[in-house]
Amino acid sequence: MSKQEPALAHGIFSERWRLATLERPVVTQLAFMAVIIGLIYILFHLLGNAVEHNVNSRSAFVWMLSRWNDNISYGGADWSFGWLMPLVSLGVIWVKRRELIMAPRAVCQWGLAVIVVALAIHWLGAKIQQTRLSLLALILLVWGVPLYFYGWQMGKLLIFPCAYLIFCIPLTFLDTFSFPLRIFVTSVSTHLANTLGIGVYSAGSRIMSDALGGFSFDVADACSGLRSLLAMAALTAVYAYATQKTQIKKWLLFLTFIPLAMASNSARILSIIISAAAFGEKAAMKIHDWSGYIMFIVAFSLMVGTGMLMNADYHQLWRRFKAWLTAQEPTVE
Repeated sequence: MSKQEPALAHGIFSERWRLATLERPVVTQLAFMAVIIGLIYILFHLLGNAVEHNVNSRSAFVWMLSRWNDNISYGGADWSFGWLMPLVSLGVIWVKRRELIMAPRAVCQWGLAVIVVALAIHWLGAKIQQTRLSLLALILLVWGVPLYFYGWQMGKLLIFPCAYLIFCIPLTFLDTFSFPLRIFVTSVSTHLANTLGIGVYSAGSRIMSDALGGFSFDVADACSGLRSLLAMAALTAVYAYATQKTQIKKWLLFLTFIPLAMASNSARILSIIISAAAFGEKAAMKIHDWSGYIMFIVAFSLMVGTGMLMNADYHQLWRRFKAWLTAQEPTVE
């Protein structure tokens, strides 16, 4: 074993990673942490939801899972990706595991303040019957407990994986933006189609062909782009965190999720318009079922391209360009 490996294993596990070789302080810490996790589970499972309608449970976890299900009555159609968010957070923690192990340990009093605030928010959420506030309090607790016991260096590394769990909270009130998004994507797609020479016009969220007996279809709520906007926010957040070096660049790339989602959904509607003009309305509706892949390819490509542009060394590129221009100049004999 190398000289660095004992340092990584010190206070955690022996070189063989056997429970019997754990040091007594570590066993005490793990037992204490298990008690805390159990108390948090009891608090949010038995007293996490003040009302039991629709889910027949007082559990904040059950309430959240019910809204992740693809059920329009719960507003869960736009939050069905919530199942993946905890896995992404755990993945980030696994990638940062060495930094977490090596982080200096010290009790941080600010962590205790975060815990108190989180418990107060949970109490408020239960009193006013807003389970979303309780789930936000749970995220604060998940971050505040290690911050208190292990210090700021540990807490700093856990900021992103814990904050990423916000995407688990079903903010179903965002459904009110579905109609404005429908109107926006209808208008943009109509203008793009006319630019390409396809005669169409819009009336509200409906797109109709200028041709006699042409196609006509409505941009429904499911095609408003709200789900793609939310999914794009989650995808761009983890991509920006993984690829950008500075906080400013991370935030700038993350905020591009709005235009990226709008552009990709407009491309999706435009592909359906082009298909309807070329092959007829019935064929376009069949392509509609697969158009989500077009939207994903466009959004992912734009996201990666934007990230590459932000990471590019423009000084180096300019030097290479000048060197290329010099090489192209004819030599005088």
